[in-house]
Amino acid sequence: MGISIQDKVALVTGANRGIGKSIVETFIEEGAKKVYLAVRNPESTAELTQKYGDKVVAVQLDVTDGNGIQLLAKEIQDLDILVNNAGVLVPTEPLNEQAEEALEHELDVNLFGLVRIAKAFAPQLEKNRGALVQMNSVVSLRTFPQVSTYSASKAASYAITQALRETLGERGVQVLSVHPGPIETDMAKQAGLEEGEAPSTVARGIVESLANGNFHLFPDPMAKTFEAAYQGFSDAIITADFSE
Repeated sequence: MGISIQDKVALVTGANRGIGKSIVETFIEEGAKKVYLAVRNPESTAELTQKYGDKVVAVQLDVTDGNGIQLLAKEIQDLDILVNNAGVLVPTEPLNEQAEEALEHELDVNLFGLVRIAKAFAPQLEKNRGALVQMNSVVSLRTFPQVSTYSASKAASYAITQALRETLGERGVQVLSVHPGPIETDMAKQAGLEEGEAPSTVARGIVESLANGNFHLFPDPMAKTFEAAYQGFSDAIITADFSE
C-alpha cells in the first residue's frame, strides 16, 4: 500500500515553521491540490499564504484542545493525508525539579495530541483511504538525559503510532512513523543542537516513504545509524504479524 501526494488534500499541524513548513512546501511542489496549515495562530502562516495563495488554507488548531479538534474535523471533509507534526520540547534531566511539569506538558502535546488528532480525523481518512503521518524521533528509541522527558513522550507516541498502524491499516489507512535525528530547527536549538540536516530532508523522505508504503522513516544520517541497528528488531517484532 502506498499513496502519492499528487492531487491530494493534506493537513499539517505545526505548519508555520521548521519541519512543518518544509512539509507544506514539499507537498505543494509534489503536486498536492491543497494543504491546510493547522496552527495555534493562523497569522503566523502569512509567508506561506502569500507564496501559495489558494493552495493553502490557514486554520486555527491547538492539539491540546479536544473540542477544537473535533470541530475542525467536522469542517474539513476532503482530507487525504494528515501530518501530525506539532510538538514541544522542554530540555529537562530526569532529576530536575521541573521534570514532572515538563513531562506533563510534553505528554499533553506530543502524546495526547496524537490521540486526539487520530480519533477526530480517522473516519475521513478511512473514507478517503488516506494516510496518517506521525512525527516521532530517534529519541523515541534511545533516551538522552538532557531531553529525558521529551524522549519519554516520544517513546509513548511511537507506541501509539504502532497501534494506529494496525488499527487504521485494517481500515485502509496508511500510517508512517517519522524518526528524525538532529534537524536544523528552533526545537533542535532548544535541545542544544546547533547543527543539523535541512528540514527538507524530512519532508522529501515523507513523500518517498508514503509512495513506497513504508511504516518507518529515518530520514537523516544520524537517524539512519539508528535504522541500521533497529531494522532486525523492527522486522521481527514491530512490523511482524502476530495475529496467527
